[in-house]
Amino acid sequence: MIQTRTHTRHENAHTLSDAFAPLGAVVVAMISITLGATVAKKLFVVIGPAGTTALRLTLAAALLAVGFRIWRVPFTRKLLHAALPYGLSLGAMNLLFYMAIDRIPLGIALAFEFIGPLAVATFASRRPRDFGWIAVAVVGLALLLPLRIGGGALDPIGIALALAAGVFWGSYIVMGRRAGDALGAEAPAFGMIVAALLAIPFGVLGSGAALLGSHVLGLGLVVALLSSAIPYSLEMFALRRLPTRTFGVLTSGEPAVGALVGALFLHEKLPLAKWFGIAGIVAASIGTTITSRAQAGEETEERTYLPEN
Repeated sequence: MIQTRTHTRHENAHTLSDAFAPLGAVVVAMISITLGATVAKKLFVVIGPAGTTALRLTLAAALLAVGFRIWRVPFTRKLLHAALPYGLSLGAMNLLFYMAIDRIPLGIALAFEFIGPLAVATFASRRPRDFGWIAVAVVGLALLLPLRIGGGALDPIGIALALAAGVFWGSYIVMGRRAGDALGAEAPAFGMIVAALLAIPFGVLGSGAALLGSHVLGLGLVVALLSSAIPYSLEMFALRRLPTRTFGVLTSGEPAVGALVGALFLHEKLPLAKWFGIAGIVAASIGTTITSRAQAGEETEERTYLPEN
């Protein structure tokens, strides 16, 4: 009897661990990504956003390749077809996002970037109730768009770059799911290699030999770990275990996390109106995620592979 009770307690603890592990993985991934962006901004003054992107993705690709021992995976046409579009979307999204946060605050850039996948999800649904979330997003966008902050102007090019990054985020959602289905846990490693190959020419063109400085390489390794290797692995772990709705709701908080991290570590102080604007984008993203996945059975069967920056 005692053995049965003990066994039951162990089973319950294991079940709770299985339930909370992917949730915790998403939260840690969001924090890691935003912390990585704060370190990356310190590199911008030395090698620029393109150089930082190239260095980060190259180091992350090397780390993931070794971590997943990708040489054990046979190189096939199926692998190439899955990894190529996934990695190109990943590389373009990261390059554009870093160029955006070089011009505008982190939290605001993340909020604008979220407009891309939010619009795709809402318009794909085409149900009247989902268009209410568009209205919420528009209100949030209107609060973000007054192009002045702290007495200075928000850079419109930075806003355009963040929106463009959001377009590639939408592409990443589709391509990431296909890559995950085709390649399994090794998908982030192969995607990162392709992303690095895309970013390297831009980085070398803009920074050249400065990319190989010991201080630069050290900070680049920190950024690669915080912004790529750790969060992408955690997200792939979570995405294979969480319903689409749950994952979408959790990641919808990233602009708010980014704004908090930017305020704490980069001294990017935002007016109250812009905090409300970020809250509007987050609310619209959560609402769309919940209502657009309402069909029976979808929550337990469908998975979506989302990135982060």
